[in-house]
Amino acid sequence: MDGYKTIERQGISRYEEKKSVFYGEAVPVCSEEEALSVISLVKKKYPDAKHHVYAYVLRDNSIMRFSDDGEPQGTAGMPVLDSIRKNGLTDTVVVVTRYFGGTLLGTGGLVRAYTEAALGAINNGNIIIYDNYTLFELSVSYSDFQKINSFINSDDIKIDEIKYFDNVKIYLKVKSGEKDLFEEKISDITCARAVINNLGEKFDY
Repeated sequence: MDGYKTIERQGISRYEEKKSVFYGEAVPVCSEEEALSVISLVKKKYPDAKHHVYAYVLRDNSIMRFSDDGEPQGTAGMPVLDSIRKNGLTDTVVVVTRYFGGTLLGTGGLVRAYTEAALGAINNGNIIIYDNYTLFELSVSYSDFQKINSFINSDDIKIDEIKYFDNVKIYLKVKSGEKDLFEEKISDITCARAVINNLGEKFDY
């Protein structure tokens, strides 16, 4: 499975143009049901707003949807969707709520406002890259632990936990594309004395 980009947490933004106020909200989601739930919650949060424009992109079935919610076609939902796609994000929903300020913004003004509100929310949600990792449990002697210590503390390896018993048990994860090289290296350093258990895979960042 390939890695993917999304946002780490909920991001919120505010953008104002000619007294029209745009509130952006970006949220990481895992399904269309979650995306629709976020949209519904935002509508309840701003019940008196006229427009709740949204877009979402999901890994599941490569789903991609957007809504102008009454704004002129192409001026709202598509700019929000483009903000997600141009950042290479998936499993992300963005809702931009507009309070009309009494002055028409025109096509260019609407596109700019919805784009700025969406990008602000996305950036505040902190873009992250999830990679596919293989989880390992290593069992090594204390002397072998000293030998592998500098190697397993490299930037490419993430240590989750170390337990000290009669031997040392190390729980860590390695990018799945490098798992074979990792096992070979551990075996070489310990002269094949290390017990290496593959515990499966998971996405992490």
